[in-house]
Amino acid sequence: MKPLAAIGRGSGKFTNATGDMMLLFLRACYWLKELPRNLPSVFRQVSFIGVSTLPIAAVMALFVGMVLALQTGYQLLQFRQLRVQEYVGAIVGLSMAKELGPVMTAYLLAGRVGAAITAEIGSMAVSEEIDALKVMGINPVRFLAMPRLVACTLSLPLLVIYSELIGIMGGALVATTYVDIPTKVYFDNMLIVMSVKEISNGLVKALVFGTIVGVVGCYQGFTTTGGATGVGRATTRSVVTSFMLILIADYFLWRMLW
Repeated sequence: MKPLAAIGRGSGKFTNATGDMMLLFLRACYWLKELPRNLPSVFRQVSFIGVSTLPIAAVMALFVGMVLALQTGYQLLQFRQLRVQEYVGAIVGLSMAKELGPVMTAYLLAGRVGAAITAEIGSMAVSEEIDALKVMGINPVRFLAMPRLVACTLSLPLLVIYSELIGIMGGALVATTYVDIPTKVYFDNMLIVMSVKEISNGLVKALVFGTIVGVVGCYQGFTTTGGATGVGRATTRSVVTSFMLILIADYFLWRMLW
């Protein structure tokens, strides 16, 4: 019975945490009415989340696109007589727009930004700064969570577009030099299969993933206890939970959007 009891306790904690995160999200949405007063804070968060993430997002997307083109090109070259290697551009474009772009960039955001949000708010929680905000009559959700949630939700789609473009360019570089596909053929075949629906659905996924990263990061920060050690544990939980929820949301969004 002990394994069953452990599973039950784990399921109960997960359900409670999910409910608390939903409540945090709804409270942050309620305080959107104060967004004009908090625009400077939102812009600071967008700068940290978006602008500072551009270099590492470029490196990640470039090599993801190059590896994808390299692997698919290698396999398709075995059927050279059928000229199927010319469809490398279509494969890279669809993969980046529908799956790799949103998911990989969301993982990057969770590992870099979600962890930072949790560590920042968690440090304030264990040092009782959040309690001080409440004493001064400042709502922590409005002051801390809402600007970060808005910044994550708005920044991730822009980062996804940027990553997709870099990944497609990386795939074109490999396709031209290794698979021996003219650049025009690469992009022509990609544009044939790409549609507005494919791109817009990928951006919808990015909006959801950005919201998940922001909510999980803020929730884990607010619930941090145990000093510096607790901040470290909360940061780890934030990244792991974001990864799990991104994968779960990715599955259900695929079922609904395509």
